Amino acid sequence: MSTATLFNERAILSFIALPLDGSYHPSPTSEPVDFLKRHLHHLPPHLVAQFSSVTTSKQRAAIPTVRNRRLKYAESNPTDLSFTAARSTWPTLWEGRERRGIEEGKDEKDWAQHEFLHGSTKHVGKLGDLLSGYEEEREAERVRSIRREEAAKEESIPEEDESDSDDDEVSNALANLEFESEGDQRISFLRRIKERFIYGLLENINYDAVDWDESLDTEGDREAEERWFDDEEED
Repeated sequence: MSTATLFNERAILSFIALPLDGSYHPSPTSEPVDFLKRHLHHLPPHLVAQFSSVTTSKQRAAIPTVRNRRLKYAESNPTDLSFTAARSTWPTLWEGRERRGIEEGKDEKDWAQHEFLHGSTKHVGKLGDLLSGYEEEREAERVRSIRREEAAKEESIPEEDESDSDDDEVSNALANLEFESEGDQRISFLRRIKERFIYGLLENINYDAVDWDESLDTEGDREAEERWFDDEEED
């Protein structure tokens, strides 16, 4: 959650011509999610972006427009949600069995063969294999370190009531499924990544760039906005 932008409730209320005496509800300060459900389409980007400082990506998942924007973004197959990028960014969610760092190691080997000294020495091939092996091991160690950190976090979290752990049960069920091929594993992994992205559960990804992007809105969203302003003018 970004705190770089100061939250200016007065500017937000003034833009929509709402009361400034604290009588309006839902309040943008104390009820930001409910306020956004009603007024997200009525605010310009520089004002709506301020809500990043008073809401989390998970809280904003309760706003239908935000979920729709995330869904549309995820369906556009962006690079940051691609298999290679997602496996690197969220390695603990990937249950595949292939050696870690293969893609990264291949990049190192290609560099040695084609860029290093223009691939002109007899030792280039050996250097490429060596760098590839180093990169695989570095990536494997990085994933092991992340898994250790995740395990430590889980041990420090108190047990939750059954009624509060529905999301965890779904996640665990997905993780425990066995698939016949690597292709099936990739499909399931990407589905899980996209689901977690839509519900605001991923770390290390720029939610603000998606949540406040009006270009991801559907025609129905824009029509609803126009109707609201038409009603205001009639009143």
